[in-house]
Amino acid sequence: MKPISSIHAGEYLVGTHIEENYKNLNVWLPSKDTGIDLLVTDKTNRKAVSLQVKFSKDFLGSLGNTLSEIVAVKVKSGGWWKFDAEKIRLSRADFWVLVLYRFSRRDYDLVIIEPADLFRRYQKLNRTGTIQSYVWVTSSGRCWETRGLNKQQQIELAQDNFADPTRDLSAYLNNWQALAMKLS
Repeated sequence: MKPISSIHAGEYLVGTHIEENYKNLNVWLPSKDTGIDLLVTDKTNRKAVSLQVKFSKDFLGSLGNTLSEIVAVKVKSGGWWKFDAEKIRLSRADFWVLVLYRFSRRDYDLVIIEPADLFRRYQKLNRTGTIQSYVWVTSSGRCWETRGLNKQQQIELAQDNFADPTRDLSAYLNNWQALAMKLS
């Protein structure tokens, strides 16, 4: 066993969220890096779900004047990640959790998705190799992969007039049902 290492902010937020909202679940930290950041078990510790956690600070504020006013008002957070497509494809985690932290409000949203589904979505968007991913959450509770959208599409997204099933991650936004089902 290697010396104890510290967890990153995303792992802390996810672990704390689970402990505060799901009293019947236990959160465990692996003793070495195997591509699993957190292990969640049922009350009896007989069933387990593994999580790979990816954290992003809110990047919308750093975009400054490049956003339209409607996007700046209607999009509550936006994260940026750089992924290796093969790491997603070969991931042994049951779920990847993308943490979008909003410093202005000290709150966060979580995208909870199976790595195979995330990989398929990136494939449909013709993303291979190193993937740059921008995920936005709107004030109406929608969640989108936005890399490559033009300004008009960004405005439509902010106004809830955008449709693209491959980019729509709303079903995974703060959705713990799939995890709960695996543990029940």
